[in-house]
Amino acid sequence: MTVERMDHVGIVVDDLEAAKAFFVELGLDVQGEWPAEGEWVGRVIGLEGVQADAAMLQTPDGNGRVELVKFRAPASPQGDRDAPANAPGLRHLTFEVDDLDATLARLRDHGAELVGEIERYEDVYRLCYIRGPVGIIVELAERIDSEGKTS
Repeated sequence: MTVERMDHVGIVVDDLEAAKAFFVELGLDVQGEWPAEGEWVGRVIGLEGVQADAAMLQTPDGNGRVELVKFRAPASPQGDRDAPANAPGLRHLTFEVDDLDATLARLRDHGAELVGEIERYEDVYRLCYIRGPVGIIVELAERIDSEGKTS
C-alpha cells in the first residue's frame, strides 16, 4: 500500500471568517462549510466535548485543499503566532501565484505581513514568505518565464 494523494492540510484558526476571507482573497474557492461535533469527532482527534466549525477551500486547479477549523469547545491552548520559519513543526504552505505583487497587496488588506523580503530564486521564481491568519506562514511563488519575465 502507498499513499494515493495528499487530500488536504488542516489549520486551526481563532477567527474562521477572517481566515476564509484571507484564503479566498488568495484565490481559493470555498468548497463547503459544516459543524463538527459529537463523540465520533472526539474519538478521531482525541478530545472530549468537541464543538467546531469547519470550512474546506480548494485551489483553482482542484489539486490542493485547506481545511480551516474553529473550535468552540474545548478551549484551545494558545500557540506561538510568531514562531520563526525554522521552528520545528509544519512551518508554511506554498502557493504559486500569477502576480506576486498584486497578490501581496490584496492580502495585506487581510492583515498579511512580509516575514522577510521578496527575492528571486535563480531564474525560476520570485518568492516571499508572509504571515497570515493565526501566524500561518504562507509562501507566495511567482514563476519566471524563460526570458526572465514574471507573469
